[in-house]
Parts: sequence; structure tokens; C-alpha cells
Amino acid sequence: MQILNSAAPYNLFGLESQSYEKAKFVVLPVPYDSTVSYGSGSREGPDAIIKASRHIELYDEELGFSPADAGIFTLEPLEPDVSGPEATVKRIAKEVSIMVDDGKVPLLLGGEHTIAIGAVKAIANSGIDFSVLHLDAHSDSRDEFMGSRYSHACVMARIKEMHKSAYSAGVRSIDEQGHSKYSKDILYMKDMRGMSDVEIAKAISARMNKNVYITIDLDVLDPSEMPSVGTPEPGGMKYTSLMNVLSGILKGRRLVGADISELSPIPGMRAPDYLAAKLAYGLVGRAVLSSRK
Repeated sequence: MQILNSAAPYNLFGLESQSYEKAKFVVLPVPYDSTVSYGSGSREGPDAIIKASRHIELYDEELGFSPADAGIFTLEPLEPDVSGPEATVKRIAKEVSIMVDDGKVPLLLGGEHTIAIGAVKAIANSGIDFSVLHLDAHSDSRDEFMGSRYSHACVMARIKEMHKSAYSAGVRSIDEQGHSKYSKDILYMKDMRGMSDVEIAKAISARMNKNVYITIDLDVLDPSEMPSVGTPEPGGMKYTSLMNVLSGILKGRRLVGADISELSPIPGMRAPDYLAAKLAYGLVGRAVLSSRK
């Protein structure tokens, strides 16, 4: 029996038909938050993003087309390896390597930011020449935190060990040692406040090559728009500005992968979940637009 007016399928953006073979983008939900150091709950992030995304209109009036037409396939959530964060990173790298070998653009939904290490490792091992753009309130540059070198506070330290072309933006929280060691590769929020979105995009683009992996910790956004994160730092980017900057960066570039992490849903507060879903769709749309030119 056919159910009339049935709810949208449970996948990112509620797509009626999915095909891994035909999809340009493959979504990997990773409900993992074992190393969080303040507010927990990001393991619920992927589910919240997917649920919110099922209510998004697929036609993007700003871009003038439906990004979903490029093909988006959502995998089942990845089961974390509870033996430790390094094991989970290896598991993520293995899964992402399959996507890259199949010519797909991986889009990971976290979960904590540690998931980015596995994705970048897989793409680096593929031999693709690419840059990493890290958008985050925090530098994530500690060599070790709370006894782990794979803490969410160590993401960029690990990424820079295996891939030199990496640049951070939106940072407004960093330890003294990290400030001394990594500041040449950071565009701080204090400097971004005096720049237009176009100027920010140009400054970041100067550090990117033609292929780019974008890792987004949602706390790069101001808590007034994105309170649902583990460590909400005041004075962040606004959603509209972030989308403008992403548009400028992706113009003429190829997105080889991305992740959106650290959404810790607040019960009864839907707006941040919906924002994260819109951000995911906007990122896909801008990647599609760039590939058409």
C-alpha cells in the first residue's frame, strides 16, 4: 500500500531517491564525541542535522538551482571504535578512502572535530594536491590534551604533521604556545572584524591551491546564532558572512571533501540544527556552482 503524504526519507536533505553510483557527494555521519572537554552531546549532532535537513527546500533561490540534482548519497552512521580516538580516526580514514577512490566528494557530519583528522588523512594518502581550510573559534593546535594526541583540541596539530598546506580562520581562542608556533597560518577573528567578506575570502584564497578540503567547527559562528556547541566562544562569524566567504573561496576551486562538526543539540531549540543543515546544503551548492564554471 502506498502511503499518501509520507514523511521525507531519513537521509541528508530527505531525498526521495539515492544512488551511490550516481552521487557526486557522499555523506558519512559520525556520531562520536569521546574527547570533548566542556559541553558534551555532539554525538547527537549528525542525527539532528539530518532531521532538520529533511525540511529544507531543495531549490536554492540564491544560487538559482537545486544542488541536490548533483547527487547526494547518505551512508549509515559510522560506528565509533570505543578503544580510543586514534582507532576511530583510522576507521574514518578507511571509509573516506573508499569514497575518494570511487571519485566521490566526502561530506562528514560530526560528532566532535577529531573526525577531520581521518578524512584529511585519507585524502592526503590519495595523492591529491590540496589545501585544508580550517574554520573554527579555536586553533585546535595543542600537541596533546587530557592525555590524548587525538583530542578535538589537537586536530590541526595532527593535520599539519601530515599535510603542510593548512590554514585556519575565525580563531579567537588559542594557547600561548600555539600562538607562537602557528600564528603565521591563522587569520584571527580580531583581524577579520575589520575586513569585508570579500577581503576575508581573498586573504584565505591566497593560501589555498585549486583543490580544497574544508573543515568547519560550528563554533566558528557567533553563539547568538549557534549556541549549540560544546565551547561557545563570543565574538564569532555570522552565518551570512560565513556563506559569503565560502562562496569567494570556492570560486574557481574544487572541493575535495568537507566536514561539519561539533553540533551539540539543545532540546527544544531547532534553529541551530536547521542552520547547520542549511550550511551543509549551501556548501554543497557552492561546490557544485564552482564545478560548473
